[in-house]
Amino acid sequence: MFRITQYMREIAHPTPLQPKRNPPGPVVIWNLIRRCNLTCKHCYSISADKDFAGELSTTEVYGVMDDLRGFGVPVLILSGGEPLLREDIYDLARRAKELGFYVGLSTNGTLIDESNIERIAAIGFDYVGISLDGLRETHDIFRRKQGAFDASLHGVKLCRDAGIKIGVRFTLTQDNAKDLPALLKLVDDEGIDKFYLSHLNYAGRGNKNRGHDAFLETTRNAMDLLFDTCWENIQNGVEKEFVTGNNDADGVYLLHWVRRRFPEREAALRAKLAQWGGNSSGVNVANIDNLGNVHPDTFWWHHNLGNVRERPFSEIWNDTSDPLMAGLKAVPRVIKGRCGECSYFDVCGGNTRVRALQLTDDPWQEDPACYMSDAEIGLDSGRERVKMAPYIPVRRARAAE
Repeated sequence: MFRITQYMREIAHPTPLQPKRNPPGPVVIWNLIRRCNLTCKHCYSISADKDFAGELSTTEVYGVMDDLRGFGVPVLILSGGEPLLREDIYDLARRAKELGFYVGLSTNGTLIDESNIERIAAIGFDYVGISLDGLRETHDIFRRKQGAFDASLHGVKLCRDAGIKIGVRFTLTQDNAKDLPALLKLVDDEGIDKFYLSHLNYAGRGNKNRGHDAFLETTRNAMDLLFDTCWENIQNGVEKEFVTGNNDADGVYLLHWVRRRFPEREAALRAKLAQWGGNSSGVNVANIDNLGNVHPDTFWWHHNLGNVRERPFSEIWNDTSDPLMAGLKAVPRVIKGRCGECSYFDVCGGNTRVRALQLTDDPWQEDPACYMSDAEIGLDSGRERVKMAPYIPVRRARAAE
């Protein structure tokens, strides 16, 4: 995750570079259930409105939580499918809070209403994230359900009014980029705490629909708007958080944004961004799916590192006998193509490996979704970039759907 607001504050009020402190354990995004009441175009878990066999029981989840806490995991993001469809979700969330985790709820928001908002508020979630993929018409098309936008926005407002830190998540594609300005205005008008722009990642239905990924110029325009909006908020003293995910080139693009506006701040900001280091899949970000399989992040469901029913997460996560984990944990990572030659590799870390895998069958190839030009990253122009390949489903190392 790239925390735009954090670095914008550094531009406005610089602070000395401090020694790097690595987190005690990875952030764990946990898909507790695969069932969902929606069938969104970009769903990485290919969820559906049906029960999936073999999901972890309440007791099993409690046991894994104990192991995660002992391992030093600081953050649990409870996700799905739609996590509110799990009958024990309130018990699980309450247990996570009792163990001392920072606990987030990742939901489509359509099931949050007057019947359960008090129970949700009573849990004490540190953050609730709700997806809006544009305004009403666009969102309902993406979510494949008429009325989904109104239901999700109602959930956002209920959480806000209940005093819960609430954020809107938006997955940028060529089809919904036009709605971004109006969505940012909605977030401002409604007093929503956080805005998270997710770049499309090639997994699940998001891989099948990658032909609709935002073109490079569209991505740049979206990031300019996001940077400008965040900077305006900081200048006006508005406490609102802006973050992005799934494209670590955002850090490099911010440096170029700063170079144009505040060149005297560039060197100090670069040092802070290099300390961040870009992509951390398999290092500081982990995923557990509904069956207990562990993955380097949520977009690697086709690659299992182990199962928490068979080995503790703490043991699985430190095992580098798996070539993918060995490569992800390598410092620095060995990346090919323009990513490996990039002058800002220390900032980006080679970006997202799953996109390279889906397009080239090689996770160490360059990330085709980098939207920086060759000149901007210190390369000679005229070199050929990785081209979009036809969609070929990756064999899933999972139980039959």
